[in-house]
This record gives sequence, structure tokens and C-alpha cells, in this order.
Amino acid sequence: MTEPPPSPSVAALVAAGCSAERAADLLAALAAPADSGEDRWDRLSRSVLRPADPFAAHEALFAACHANRPASAPPAPAWRPTAAELAATHAGPAGFAALHHQSVAAPAAFWTRVLSELGIVFAAPPSATVDVSSGAEDARWLPGAEFNIALSCFDGRDPGGLAVVRQTEGGPLQTVSRAQLRSDAEAVARSLAALGLGPGDAVAIDMPMTLQSVVVYLGVVLLGGAVVSIADSFAAEEIGTRLRISGARAIVTQDVIVRGERRLPLYERVVAAEAPLAIVIPAEGELAVPLRAGDRSWAEFIAQEAPFTPHLAGPEHVTNILFSSGTTGEPKAIPWTQVTPIKAATDGWAHHDIHPGEVVAWPTNLGWMMGPWLIYAALLNGAAIALYEGPPHGEGFCRFVQDAGVTMLGVVPSLVRAWQTNGATDGVDWSGLRCFSSTGEASNPREYLWLMSRAGYRPVVEYCGGTEIGGGYICGSLAQPQSPSTFSTPAIGCALHLLGDDGRPAVEGEVALVPPMLGSSNRLLNRDHHAVYFEGMPAGPEGEVLRRHGDWMEALPGGYFRAHGRADDTMNLGGIKTSSAELERACNRVPGVVESAAVAVPPPGGGPSQLHVFVVGPDADDGLRSALQAAIRGHLNPLFKLAAVHGVDALPRTASGKVMRRVLRARLTAN
Repeated sequence: MTEPPPSPSVAALVAAGCSAERAADLLAALAAPADSGEDRWDRLSRSVLRPADPFAAHEALFAACHANRPASAPPAPAWRPTAAELAATHAGPAGFAALHHQSVAAPAAFWTRVLSELGIVFAAPPSATVDVSSGAEDARWLPGAEFNIALSCFDGRDPGGLAVVRQTEGGPLQTVSRAQLRSDAEAVARSLAALGLGPGDAVAIDMPMTLQSVVVYLGVVLLGGAVVSIADSFAAEEIGTRLRISGARAIVTQDVIVRGERRLPLYERVVAAEAPLAIVIPAEGELAVPLRAGDRSWAEFIAQEAPFTPHLAGPEHVTNILFSSGTTGEPKAIPWTQVTPIKAATDGWAHHDIHPGEVVAWPTNLGWMMGPWLIYAALLNGAAIALYEGPPHGEGFCRFVQDAGVTMLGVVPSLVRAWQTNGATDGVDWSGLRCFSSTGEASNPREYLWLMSRAGYRPVVEYCGGTEIGGGYICGSLAQPQSPSTFSTPAIGCALHLLGDDGRPAVEGEVALVPPMLGSSNRLLNRDHHAVYFEGMPAGPEGEVLRRHGDWMEALPGGYFRAHGRADDTMNLGGIKTSSAELERACNRVPGVVESAAVAVPPPGGGPSQLHVFVVGPDADDGLRSALQAAIRGHLNPLFKLAAVHGVDALPRTASGKVMRRVLRARLTAN
């Protein structure tokens, strides 16, 4: 048994918001015998602490449990699976390390199992798992197979089973069965065929993540077409760029976007983009706008029932064209083949441990890879998709998560900050959740401990990857202890190295992936794929071909990792390399700061880069600058000097929610 740790006083917990009686109970539980600080925290988090307890008390007790943790130890876990929980995961009692090893060392056996578990339906089975006869860079997965990946969302599954649970803002919960979703998707495919569209044709979708958007997505794939993913936030110019690159022959959109009492134009932007034939869905009952000559309303478009045969094709058949963030220059057009959805679903199976009958929610959009990911990760794992057709930042969405029976909830860091600031989770019961997942950008440990506390300490599965790999390359897992804002394993089927500035393996460095990796791209529609991902890369430690990814990661004790943003978001301050993510974590500790973005800018005439911080929240006065400088010096390095603070109403973001630091940097260099 370990000695009781140094603990906060009753007065400190009362000051944090506890009653004197509750503070005494918490401290008594903290002092009870335990074999380790981790065991002590397990007992407190699972049996003692409640979401209604002030978060400051949660935070103080977590710190107390791990107060004597050596620096050489792995990051302090905020959640560990019990033996029963581990046995119930897809990894099983053997644990995740064994499952990951098999996925890399014995891919044929591993993928045979996964294809069976996911229920992938083949008209003709693959002749092999992967063909690397042309080299690892140009690996071909499932050669010889013939199938339609959308069929696997339906065939062999209970037609009456839940496929979608949805709610419009302020409306009732509604459910859709697998049979109904399939019927509606087939109606879309028939209707597109009636317009003369067929296999290989590109059909854009530019609308919010609604039931209709999911139906259209699956209908295009059943037809054998390629969905062109366009975020509903894009301006006309950005829409036009994506339509041009993809060669889209039609676009499905909405007349307007409803946000509370506001009606935001969408079809208007599609018209301004000089889009091809548009099929327009009314957001509310009747169309709110007149249509161009030749465009069609949804009611005019949908064909009557008739036989429909889904298109079967090989594994390299393109089902979706997605785009990189496009923060500089023309965005990369990334084709998803029929294999890519299997990668997305496998990450859901292995890392998020999605099971049949569960419900998966992730506020997202088809313009970002997490939209298609949500469709496949849920449906191919036998789970249902949860769709809230309204803004996710408020109490309405948080109540929907409770009422819809969501078991896995995906988030981005900015959404968590909003909930913490506006109290949207107060009074909501999230005990039905099995886990959270987070992606988009580096998260904050304190905010994610808070998020876990809202659901009785369900784990956060950190998930980092890219559109061009169809999912994650580094993740968390429900079969491993989870520490806030850290990753516990490379993704299933993925091997990676961290490379320093000299191209050699390093404890902290740029991520390089080892192909072949199921789901990763082998071509781009408008760039030289080899030049983007392979040209100039060194060989791996064992002579492996390495694929460039661009993230900057730090390896931690015990096989854990911490993200430090994009490699091109690292900066050199006074001869010391740091990352925007590290600086922002420090700045976000300052009271009143909602979020921040750190950029380094060379001064006029040259010289060392100067640190600028953009802040959402308090006024950018001398007091804030002093507080931010103190936080940076206290939590990072006393030599880091803050050149200026800039107050902004909001940070510029891509459609996927990533902060566009390049845009902020350009503002400063343009002045």
C-alpha cells in the first residue's frame, strides 16, 4: 500500500465550490489505502467523484493522486480499463499491443479477420491481401476483389436494425432503420441514373451533415459514382475550385442553412460558383429560393421505385474525392477508393471499439474526412449514426447525446472549450457513453480531464491522421490506459518513425509513415503524389521506404506520444525549437482566454523570429500580455519572449476546424 498523497485542505475544496461535508468525504476517499496513485485515482474517478462536483476539486484530486509520480513514468492515466473492460474490447485479454503487432507483422491474417468482423461483402473475393510487386509506395490492396463498399453497410445485417437516429434543432428524436436507409439510398441512385449519370461520374454534395446528405452519399456510391465532398461553409470561389478539379457533373445542395432564427444562403453560393446541374433540397418544407433553369427540386428529382442493381467494381474504384485544407494555394484533391472506407471502419473497430447496436455521434460535415468516416465507421461496425441537425455548441446537442443513447462521441478541441465556457453539459447525463474521441488539432490536458469528468470518466481516444490515409496513424485505444491529450499507440496497421532535422530517428520530430498502409492514397488528382509524399525522404532505420506526413510528435515514456502540431508550425525562439501547440497550451491557462494561436514571424530586416499570440477572449492590453508572458515563461521556457498580443473575435479555421496559423502569419507579414 502506498502512503496517502499530499492532499488539498478542506478549505481549498470549499473554496473550489464543494460543501464542507462533501470536501471531507472526498478527502477521506483520497486518504483510503491503495496500492498506487493510479489505483487511488481509479477508485475516486469510478466510485466517488461526480460530474456535479466542482471541476477544481476533480483537478486537485487528480494532481494529488499522481503527486509523487516520477518524471520517467508514462503520462498519468485518467482512465484505465478493468480486466472485464479489456476482455470485452476487440483486442481482447491479450491487449492492444498484440493486436497492433499482428496488424503490422502478419497483415494477411489480420485483415482476413477484420474483413470478416466488418462484414465486407465481395462479389469476387480478393486474390491476396496486398500486392507490393511495384514497391511499397505503390502497394495495391485486395487485388482481384469485386464489390460495392456501400452494400456492406446493408447486406448481411438486420434490416430492422437502427441505422440513424436524428434530431433537428428543437424537434423530436427520429429513427431510421437499415432497410429504410437502403431504400432511400437506392432511390437516389436510380434518380441519378435517370439523369444520365453512372459509374465513374462525380457528384458533389454541399450541405450540412443531415439524414439527406447521408442518403445521397450512399446513393452515389451504390451508383458507382464518386462523391465530391464540399463543406457547407465554403464561399462560391472555393466551391467552384472543387467542382472544377473534380469534374463534377451534378451537385446536391440545400436552399438555405437554418441556424436558429437565421437563414444562411447555400444554393445562392452554388449558383455563384457556376455549378453544373443542381438538385436542391428544402431545409424547411418548401424551397425558400427560386431555382435556375435546368436545376431540380428534390421532389422533382426522386424517381419512383424501380429495380436497381448496385455497381460492382475493383478495389481501386474511386468512391469519394476529398480535399486537403487548402490553406495555401489550390487544395490537394485526394481520391478515396473502395479500400479507404475499410481503413476508417477498422479504426472505429480497433481504437474506438465500436460494436453492433451502439450509436456513434461526431459533429462534422461531408466536406471533412470525418463525415465519410462517421458513415463507414458506424455502419460497417453494425452501429447507428447519430445526427443532430443544428449547432453542436449548446445544450440542445448535449441533451441529444443523452437522449439518442450515444455510446461514442467525437469532438474537436474548440467544441470542448465552448461547452466548458457556456455550461452546455450542466445537468446532462452522459453516463451512457463508452468513450469520447478527439481529432482536428492538439488538445489541452486540463480541458480533456474536464471532458472526461462530465461522463463519469469515460476515456478520450485521441485520434490523429489525415484525409490522404483515410483515418488515423496514431491513436488511443479502449484497450490501454488513457492520459488526457496523449496518444497511446500507432494506429492499427501502421508503423511510423519520428525524424529529427537531420533525418535520423529522434525522440521528438517529424512523423514518417512506413508503407504499405491500407487506406493510404497512391495518387492525387491535381498533384504529383510521389513529390508530395515521398520525394526527398530518407530511408528508414531498416532501409524502409518512408512516407512524409508532416506532423510533429514527441515520444513519451511507456510508448505514449504527444502532438505538437504540424512540422511547419514549429518555431525556433532564441535557438530553442518549440511548437505552436505547446505555446497555446500555456497561453490557454490564463484566465479569460477562450483560445489562442501562436505564430513566429521574422522581423523586418531579418533576425530571430518573434513570437506573436492571437487571443480570443479578453482585451489585448498590457495586463494580458504580462499574464501570457508569465504563463509561457512559467510553463515552457523563461527565455521565450512574447513580442505582441493580438485580440480577435475568432480564429480563422479550415472547414475541418483546424486553426489556419498561416493566415494569421500572413496578416502580420503583410503589414
